[in-house]
Amino acid sequence: MLPRIILTLTLLPAAWGQTRQTTAPPASELAAASYVLGPEDQVTIRVLDLDEISERDKPIRIDTRGNISLPVAGRVHAAGLTVEQLEAEITTRLKSVLQDPEVTVTVADFRSQPVSVLGAVKNPGVHQIRGRKTLFEVLSLAGGLNPDAGNVVNITRKKTAGPLPLPSVTDDSTGEFRVANVSVKSVMDAKNPQENIDVLPDDVIAVPKADMVYVIGAVKKSGGFILSEKENISVLQALSLAEGLDRVAAPKSAKILRTVDGSATRSEIVVNLTTILAGRSGDIAMRADDILFIPTSAQKSVALRSIEAAIQVGTGLAVYGRF
Repeated sequence: MLPRIILTLTLLPAAWGQTRQTTAPPASELAAASYVLGPEDQVTIRVLDLDEISERDKPIRIDTRGNISLPVAGRVHAAGLTVEQLEAEITTRLKSVLQDPEVTVTVADFRSQPVSVLGAVKNPGVHQIRGRKTLFEVLSLAGGLNPDAGNVVNITRKKTAGPLPLPSVTDDSTGEFRVANVSVKSVMDAKNPQENIDVLPDDVIAVPKADMVYVIGAVKKSGGFILSEKENISVLQALSLAEGLDRVAAPKSAKILRTVDGSATRSEIVVNLTTILAGRSGDIAMRADDILFIPTSAQKSVALRSIEAAIQVGTGLAVYGRF
């Protein structure tokens, strides 16, 4: 006869064996922890039970060689280390005087990872980046693009900093820098994620202003108009942006004023808007910085003033005749 085996089941609380949940540190703390220290950064260092360091409680600047000097620990090379790595290095140095050193390092001032953002952005200047930042994120730090931003974003990087992973990359004339560009439309639409490269310290991001054409004279809305993604614009398109001709315009005598070899001198190109509007001659392409000038017709002006004067006189007589 086989012995009887009695199994006893014990119900455990529901919480038994559940994984303990912890609260993730804020993103800002994670970014600071992963920040790579460099010259001119300032750090605050505290060591439990070591007053020689903790009592100072003042930011320590990393010198141009990347070093800091601490009592007891001596000179420590901090550049190139993260905050956690610097804590570990100081901890190792202090084990000869403390059994279990507790070291805390915080970044008091970020100054070693500057990126210059220039041109048609809302907040141009030098911006300090913390941790990994992409091209789109840096442009956002600069407030985004202005409405008059041009067609490309230019990126310049020192060769010693590493490659510039963009298809358009070339070397500059000195051979010390790599230069590349990204389409503004591509940036705004985020069409090509591979163009959203990581920005490195000392990179220069430049957003030139857009090319413009100008329409002045006898039009309803004179002024400058951005070319946007187009390299050129036609006379009729420019006239449309200017909301058409004024009543006193002389369309047969219009002209394009165009710069000559980038100088202040401009050549004149005769434009007969009457024949273009009638379809009897082809439209004319304008270039960046062209000025379309449409003069006023003296005869039309005299006739219009005469009509307006007659209307005013007639209105006055009609009002006077009622009394």
